[in-house]
Amino acid sequence: MKRILLVDDEPAILQSLRMILTMAGYEVETAWSSQEALELAGREAFDLMITDFNMPGMKGDELAVGVKACRPGLPVLMLSGSAEILRATGRALPAVDVLLGKPFRFDELRREIERLLAPLVAATSQEQWSEVRQGEAALGIA
Repeated sequence: MKRILLVDDEPAILQSLRMILTMAGYEVETAWSSQEALELAGREAFDLMITDFNMPGMKGDELAVGVKACRPGLPVLMLSGSAEILRATGRALPAVDVLLGKPFRFDELRREIERLLAPLVAATSQEQWSEVRQGEAALGIA
């Protein structure tokens, strides 16, 4: 089972994403802050980190740099409500492998996760993602 480190300071988003990713067959560890994420990444192995951009203290791109200092091969997917602004201003995101704008569709997230994990694992089965879609509908976020 592939392990994902999920980082967001908004509890509702963190818990919703955790539930959906768990239903999709991933083992998910959550962190409420960049500092907590750095500590977890320093002592545990993960296959992917998904982080929010706009968090208090350290932004998601800064967290990605810190995590890749100790885990250079770890893919990082960053979520941001400011993705278009970040792209338009040309902000350098050297440690971020994928920038996904909020709001996003879960099929977009799934596709990016599969692409980032492709070297490690075959794509997640359609049956698992069907369960994810059912979970989205139950949460009213489909």
